[in-house]
Amino acid sequence: MNDKPATQRTTDWLPDWRYRLHEQRGTWAAVAMFVLIFTLYIAKHPSGLTVPVLVTATNKGVLLAVVAMAQTLPVLTSGIDLSVGMVFVLANCLASHLVVGTPAQAAFGVVVVLAVGSLCGFINGAIIVWGRLQPIITTLATGTIYFGIALGLRPVPGGDVNAELADALTGALPGGVPAMVVVLVAVILLVWLPYRRSALGRAALAIGSAEGAAYMSGVDIGRTKLLTYTLAGLLAAIGGVLLTFVTYSGEASSAIGGVYTLNSIAAVVIGGTSLAGGAGSAIGSVFGAMVLRTIGDLLFVFDLEPLWQPLFQGLILLTAVSLGAVQLLKVSNRLELFK
Repeated sequence: MNDKPATQRTTDWLPDWRYRLHEQRGTWAAVAMFVLIFTLYIAKHPSGLTVPVLVTATNKGVLLAVVAMAQTLPVLTSGIDLSVGMVFVLANCLASHLVVGTPAQAAFGVVVVLAVGSLCGFINGAIIVWGRLQPIITTLATGTIYFGIALGLRPVPGGDVNAELADALTGALPGGVPAMVVVLVAVILLVWLPYRRSALGRAALAIGSAEGAAYMSGVDIGRTKLLTYTLAGLLAAIGGVLLTFVTYSGEASSAIGGVYTLNSIAAVVIGGTSLAGGAGSAIGSVFGAMVLRTIGDLLFVFDLEPLWQPLFQGLILLTAVSLGAVQLLKVSNRLELFK
């Protein structure tokens, strides 16, 4: 039984509530931006808010959202992963070979593809930790290797996928809810939240805030980075499998890999994660990805030239980066961001 008066309990609870709200302000800003842009998009769309429109928008958005989640994990440790787009493409090409046949065979193929993606991430982490190379150089090099493997698997676009499984994951559930929303929520619940609440997840934030101080405090730097990059590879592979379900084929395209890599970084920034590391959330990156995808759809319904899309995306990204930079310039210690 709690013997504290109600007023005192409220006072004790309020600082924690304010801390949580302040900590996730970037995520809330991304949510508000997405709601505003998506509302405008639906208002201008000729068909309005219909199930096909919602499913199409969700399918495109979730692909980038999962890759953005993959990018978030290394960024939290003050690193970056330039190979996420190529792991995404490699998983797509591999899935177009393996996710076929009976449901059981297709499910086994999915497991194999996700294992390969995790292995790619582990290789990135191993080179960074044991080879002591910079993440940006390491992942740029390994990304080229992963693309070469994808090109060997799919010299020309093609392949197949289990149609029953693909239709179930890219269609609409009863009530008009896009199945991809459920997939995205499942990824957040099964990958991001356990990682964020684990000791290694907290260690990743400590490394991003001050790696030297984290080391002196007994944080296992190597183990944390290995897990972080391995999970990034897993998430990128999940995105590649979902791309196969959406397109029913595989394609080794360096353009697709490059666009997803760059847009994942943009989504991370828009979602409120600091590129300096130590602060942010993969959920914010999810909404940052949705913002980027909706901008393209918004330009379409306004019948503007496609060439305007990079301009709008660049302006939004520049604004997000500038706001984050201004905040960092105001503090002498990054821990003050959470006061």
